[in-house]
Amino acid sequence: MIKATMVLEGGAKRGVFTAGALDFLMDNDLYVSHVVGVSAGSCNAIDYVSRQPGRSKDCMIQREKEYSYIADFRTIVKERTLIDMEKLFHRFPMEDFPFDFETYFSSDAVCECVVTNCMTGKAEYLTEDKDKEKLMKICRASSSMPLVSPIVKIDGIPYLDGGLADSIPVKRAVEIGNKKIILILTRQKGYRKKPVSKAEANIYRRAYRRYPELVKSILRRPIVYNRTAQWIEKLEEEGKIFVLRPSMPTIGRMEKDYEKLLTFYEHGYDSMKEQADRLTKFLEI
Repeated sequence: MIKATMVLEGGAKRGVFTAGALDFLMDNDLYVSHVVGVSAGSCNAIDYVSRQPGRSKDCMIQREKEYSYIADFRTIVKERTLIDMEKLFHRFPMEDFPFDFETYFSSDAVCECVVTNCMTGKAEYLTEDKDKEKLMKICRASSSMPLVSPIVKIDGIPYLDGGLADSIPVKRAVEIGNKKIILILTRQKGYRKKPVSKAEANIYRRAYRRYPELVKSILRRPIVYNRTAQWIEKLEEEGKIFVLRPSMPTIGRMEKDYEKLLTFYEHGYDSMKEQADRLTKFLEI
């Protein structure tokens, strides 16, 4: 295991790019000591630490309707969510695509999942090394997109998608202290977020009127994201960080087309394969 920190960006279905990149690393037995995943990146992170190549791909790319986690009408009404989170974080890991909890919990690697505390509006970096249900709950919270997913409570604290407060947790990676940082992004180089419109801001304020600090973080997210992206590009130019990102047009957050998802996954695998020598040299310096 290499002493380094790997940071995995989210992006819902765009996470298949990350899944492909990690599958190449796992196929070549390359593991690092620390992983920080946010949103869909947290799901990729735990599959990497549990050493299960192909699992993230299987969960996200399926032709069979029974494995679709876009919620049906009954679930939307009952759970007030557009995504069947119960299927994703209970049925999948326990039944359909078994998660190797034993390997995960026995791993020497530290895996942090980024969540946003709705009360403070700040990011928290949660870990779990014993409780199966709590681990899945943390991943669920990290992946719970605002407006389309319900708030998740862990130990009585309300959480939502980690990307709201820390979309690309490179600062956290620096705080961990490892000299080598690997970053896998799901957007092309140069991408910047647009400001939240007044109409969108009003929707967030109404939806989360009980959580004003959360709303502040949501509205400031584009500013924080863009500053972080600029900083990452500077670190990259200075050779202080290894970055892998798509070089082809990205897919949508909720992409359903099987072929597009598979192509983006394969792009992630091939991109990491093409950059393997560069990564090896980076880690050896």
